[in-house]
Parts: sequence; structure tokens; C-alpha cells
Amino acid sequence: MSEEGHAVSYSQTTLTELMIPAYANFGGKIHGGTLLSLMDKVAYVCASKHAGNYCETVSVDNVHFLEPAEVGELVSMIASVNYVGKTSLVVGIRVIAENVQTGTKKHTNTSYFTMVAKDPEGKKAIVPPLILEDPEEIRRFASALRRKRLRHYITERMEEYKSSFIVDKDTRTFLADERCVIRLADE
Repeated sequence: MSEEGHAVSYSQTTLTELMIPAYANFGGKIHGGTLLSLMDKVAYVCASKHAGNYCETVSVDNVHFLEPAEVGELVSMIASVNYVGKTSLVVGIRVIAENVQTGTKKHTNTSYFTMVAKDPEGKKAIVPPLILEDPEEIRRFASALRRKRLRHYITERMEEYKSSFIVDKDTRTFLADERCVIRLADE
């Protein structure tokens, strides 16, 4: 393992694949699950190269499909390590679909995969530090840290909400304009 760490460029990875008819859903667009599988592969390669160890996916953040990918397009997944903790890494992935006939490119989604490094015995492994060499890399690192802290905060608040939840007047008012019908057996 590098004591100093690795620059972002050290493990940047691009995976490009042609979208074939077998990847299409009934609407003729590429299955979101197909894209997620490809994103998981590129996240693994990027994280493992940085860590120097096998890496497993722990979570995926911000999977918003902005535009569909089409059969016949080349889809490129551009992955970079955005953040490292002690044993975890956040890999940012930008997905671009290109129509090879027209040269038109579109950004279909961006997502963040949290990976954990494992040693040969399957135990968590320490990852090298990330060397940040420009303001964009610093912004991405700080953004990943902010998302991590916000996720922790939201998880705690939702656990508190869940443990103290009751169906009362406030709950009914909160849900009044939603598309649900409350029909409890004991009412």
C-alpha cells in the first residue's frame, strides 16, 4: 500500500459498452438494472485499483436516470474515487450515452457507490489516502463527506421517528393531501 496515497487519476476508470437489444425493456429503452450492473463493475475496478484490494459495494446514492439510454448507443461509465475513509471509498460515476451515428452525447446519470476494501482473509482493509490535486477534486471529496454526514443525520432522525410513531391527529393531517386512505381495523 502506498503510504503517501494515490492521486485521483491513478484509479480513474472508464467502461464503455454497446447497448444491445437484449438490454432493452418493453419500452425499448435500456433497463436501469443493466446500467446499475455496469456501474457496479466500474466502481469495483476503480475502488480496487485505488485500494490495492478486493472491494465490495456497501451502498449506492443518487441513482437518478436523467435520460434513457437507447439500443445502439455506446454508454461510457466514467469512475473516479471521490472520497476515502479508513476502509471505505466513494466512487463517483458519470454515465454518458453516445449516438455513434450522429455523435450526440447525453448525460444519463451520475451516481455514488460506497465500497469497502477487504484483505485476502475477508477482513476490512485500510485504504491509501487520496491525493487531491485540483479544486474540483477537493470539492468532490468535501461533497462526499457532506453526503456521508447528512445520511448519518437522516438515518438517526428516521430511527427516532420510527420508534416514536403513532397514528394520531397530526399524522392524519400530515397525510391528508396524499394519495392514501387510512382504514384501521380498530376504528
